[in-house]
Amino acid sequence: MAQIQIDNLSYHYRGAEKPSLHKVSLNISPGECVAIIGANNSGKSTLCYALAGVVPHLYNGTISGRVLIDERENTSRTVSEIARQVGLVLQMPEKQLSGVRYTVAEEIAFGLENQGIPRKQMLVRIQEVLTLMGLQDVAERSPYHLSGGQIQRLALATVLAVDPSILVLDEPTTFLDPQGARQVFETLRVLQLHRRTVVIAEQRLDLIAEYADRVIALDQGRVILDGKPEDVLISPLLQEIGLNWTRYTQVAELAKLHGIWPDGRPLSASRSATIEGLEKTKERCHAN
Repeated sequence: MAQIQIDNLSYHYRGAEKPSLHKVSLNISPGECVAIIGANNSGKSTLCYALAGVVPHLYNGTISGRVLIDERENTSRTVSEIARQVGLVLQMPEKQLSGVRYTVAEEIAFGLENQGIPRKQMLVRIQEVLTLMGLQDVAERSPYHLSGGQIQRLALATVLAVDPSILVLDEPTTFLDPQGARQVFETLRVLQLHRRTVVIAEQRLDLIAEYADRVIALDQGRVILDGKPEDVLISPLLQEIGLNWTRYTQVAELAKLHGIWPDGRPLSASRSATIEGLEKTKERCHAN
């Protein structure tokens, strides 16, 4: 597992009116699942690209500060070198498919072949990734005959095949239905159990409340909140930057307004915590 260190990072795309990132400093520990949230144009995608080395290597812009993976600075390495350690999954998974392979298994093999992995080792790794992603039953199916959730898992599989220690995902559930989105997060939980660090830019705060270890909120390229989901996701600052609370926080707030939320108990962000809060009130009423 790898340590991520971001020191005073700023990035300004060529022709943009203002920087996409402004003096961002973060440390992400090995094995953490960190969610990056923010309104559109808050800098979420740019931060993901900086972690993967896409910024500044593949974009014309001005960068200052540093991104280090295990104390090695990204600007001193090529994108292909970084990709062995940091796997990037894009918002539209179809864009990560090669377009030249006929089956799911062959698509996973594509990146391994480009890296010169021996065939025997490659076949073992393909099977491992197919099983991990729950794609073994569609291994011989065309990538373009998969559901949206399956395509997203295939995009993850192609990245995981090269065995990166860090996964960076840029809003991977945007075009998925609720069931597909939850499948992605369930997969990420499994990957954490396999000792991988996960950084995910995401808008579905209900799922973040349930799955993330830590939440970082960006506004106009700056970090404005950084902490546990149960603290960050109930902050009034979220509404000020154009984000809604989770539906469970909204239920807790409504309960508080009607006097059926435990006195002194903070609002909750997750389903389980909200149910627990309401049950506490119910117990108190029965006791009285």
